[in-house]
Amino acid sequence: MDKVLPSARDAVRDIPDGATIAAGGFGLCGIPELAIAALAERFVAEGGPKGLTFVSNNCGVDDFGLGILLKNKQIKKMVSSYVGENKEFERQFLSGELEVELTPQGTLAERLRAGGAGIAGFFTPTGYGTVVADGKETREFDGKHYVLERGITTDFAIVKAWRADRFGNLQYRLAAKNFNPLAAMAGRITIAEVEEIVPVGTIQPHEIDTPAVYVHRLIVGKHEKRIERRTVR
Repeated sequence: MDKVLPSARDAVRDIPDGATIAAGGFGLCGIPELAIAALAERFVAEGGPKGLTFVSNNCGVDDFGLGILLKNKQIKKMVSSYVGENKEFERQFLSGELEVELTPQGTLAERLRAGGAGIAGFFTPTGYGTVVADGKETREFDGKHYVLERGITTDFAIVKAWRADRFGNLQYRLAAKNFNPLAAMAGRITIAEVEEIVPVGTIQPHEIDTPAVYVHRLIVGKHEKRIERRTVR
């Protein structure tokens, strides 16, 4: 089944107001920048989608990545681990415009993986005795305290990979793999953007990071690949 669509706009065409979306990436590394830009373009042209909930390690920077959607006021809630690079995020959070669910990074990764694997929840020691555990079930196992965390599934997932075949088998490159395979598992409809489409069979079985069963739509295009914080000597 050929899953390649003509454009990013076609791939995100039916994401509605109020949708939950898992997004891959870490900082600005491996982010689905084409899908994000297409959602911003839809907002300018159509006034939506808005009221979105994003599950992502972070929220980009002020003028790139998910920060673009934040600036447009398209995001109502973030489930994330790190938000320190975005001044607009800070402003919206402190003013009560943005709801934030802070989740420890490893816990967030496991919640996405669990959701994609059909696991409803799991116990972790991370966060016990802190605000992270507020309102959650806790239990003691072998003298150690654990917090119950729920698996995450979302309406859509947007991820970025290095290359794919037309069936949707994905291969990531180096550190850009990060949260992408986990986000891809969690989405009921997963949209993957890649730099290259290769013939089926080119990516060897042991090289496939995300099997095609998790991928529903493919986009191919050129990526800017910004550096989050450039350091020079």
